[in-house]
Amino acid sequence: MPELPDITMYLEGLEARVLGRTLERVRLGSPFLLRSVDPPLADVHGREVVALRRLGKRIAIGLAERDGPRLWLVLHLMIAGRLRWRDPGVTIPRRLGLAAFDFAEGSLLLTEAGTKKRASLHVARGAEALARHDPGGIDPLTADPAVFRETLTARNHTLKRALTDPRLFSGIGNAYSDEILHRAKLSPIRWTSRLDDGEISRLREATRRTLDQWTRRLRDELAGEFPEKVTAFHDEMAVHGKYGRPCPDCAAPVQRIRYANNETNYCAACQTGGKVLADRALSRLLGRDWPRSLEALEALRSGGPPPAPEGDA
Repeated sequence: MPELPDITMYLEGLEARVLGRTLERVRLGSPFLLRSVDPPLADVHGREVVALRRLGKRIAIGLAERDGPRLWLVLHLMIAGRLRWRDPGVTIPRRLGLAAFDFAEGSLLLTEAGTKKRASLHVARGAEALARHDPGGIDPLTADPAVFRETLTARNHTLKRALTDPRLFSGIGNAYSDEILHRAKLSPIRWTSRLDDGEISRLREATRRTLDQWTRRLRDELAGEFPEKVTAFHDEMAVHGKYGRPCPDCAAPVQRIRYANNETNYCAACQTGGKVLADRALSRLLGRDWPRSLEALEALRSGGPPPAPEGDA
């Protein structure tokens, strides 16, 4: 799912191409994309784009007022939705295409891979209606230390869950939470209530530095081009999507915790004191034989005897 750095790149690409331009029409390739009925989609046709905004992982396109409040197009790309800048009047692909937003200068094409179409489009009228699409999380790049601490510790969650909760932190998802926690050298299952002041400060700094550095890196890679390969996996990431590969800091193999639709990646040596966190599928299979350390895991993989427990001869 596109996260804060990726959404920022989309907004910068849109700013250069559609801000101040007239949206001639919106063509739908799938009727399931549009999730609102009032105001009607036709009301946005022929209006000038006057604002662009990020609402968590959503993109909001503001259109000029006529006889009432500003209209907004609110796009949520979900996991597989992507935006592409194409020639004017581009044909919407039959299998992947969801919509085209037509301008005289080009068309913004919305596509979504996979069979489950989860991306959504809403039309909102006015600031109050737009605010209902904002999950409400703080901006992790600008929040001061007190606000960051208060938000993080308001409820007792694991760090992974807290960072990816859009009601707490705006724009952080599965990929960048892995990178943030690796930089902070903190376990993804550490409880927020058990962090000391130094760890909270380290997490805040890791959050700001990770998101800022990746935003600048993506911007440099694009060099003014419209983003075409927004993805959760980047070759230069430290741990996300790097299961089994060496950690760039200590060379220990990156571990994972698998869920239904995604996974958490982490370095046991850097983040959990060498403890291998239980993976739901494998821990059920292995039961008491689940390896609880990197040494035990390597012994299991190599077919050798497990290391003796601490305190045994």
